[in-house]
Amino acid sequence: MATIIEMVAATRLDCVLGSASLMRRPLAEASWHVAHRSAFRSLLADKPLMRNVIADLAVESEAATALAIRLAAAVDRADDPHEAALRRVGLPLAKYWVCKRTPMMVAEALECLGGNGYVEESGLPLLFRESPLNSIWEGSGNVNALDVLRALTRSPEALNAWLVEVGRARGEDVRLDRAIESVLESLADTSAMEMGARRLTSQMALCLQGALLVQQAPAAVADAFCASRLGAEYGGTLGTLPRGTDVVPIVERTTPAPP
Repeated sequence: MATIIEMVAATRLDCVLGSASLMRRPLAEASWHVAHRSAFRSLLADKPLMRNVIADLAVESEAATALAIRLAAAVDRADDPHEAALRRVGLPLAKYWVCKRTPMMVAEALECLGGNGYVEESGLPLLFRESPLNSIWEGSGNVNALDVLRALTRSPEALNAWLVEVGRARGEDVRLDRAIESVLESLADTSAMEMGARRLTSQMALCLQGALLVQQAPAAVADAFCASRLGAEYGGTLGTLPRGTDVVPIVERTTPAPP
């Protein structure tokens, strides 16, 4: 049984890493395209709305990568009790959230290229067809959301590990602090846990991503993430970062350098 559990965990990590890397390629294609494509007498990258889209894509990609790398480090530390507990809850969290966000993210990046991104020669249609696979493979969304509940109810150390991880960033951003409190309130209400498993899983994954970015990412990236994914002004689709978000350094950071 232990071998089967370890195999599933390893495959889920592969899915998260694969989806995070899959996000990065279309982001690079989109940011490069808008930096060189002109419309209405200026580059697309100079348009405020396009900057919002590219910055939002970059934030999504960076959050996915940060979470994937953190869990890869936990897998590497096989004998550490905290890391083992984090793996138990973190892998299904990330498998659910990162893999499910990938198709939307790839589609939005493809849209930045317009018709050029839709034709096979661009390479993006292949990535788009590939993008849902990891969400289906090794446990669909419901399977992973229910596995999160099972980890929380059967392995108290798993919740403690999550609390330790997000606790390292407590006090750094009020929006993150509120989101963590919201998770704790959800956990306290056990009347409809299974009904709300997807919502709880999403919230826990977002808090974990936010905590990692607040500690490790540039301030502009962390602020954009917390203002959108953890704030109250997000439009729900990519390219709706709230007014006042400092998108310019995020766009500049993510655009590939010329050869």
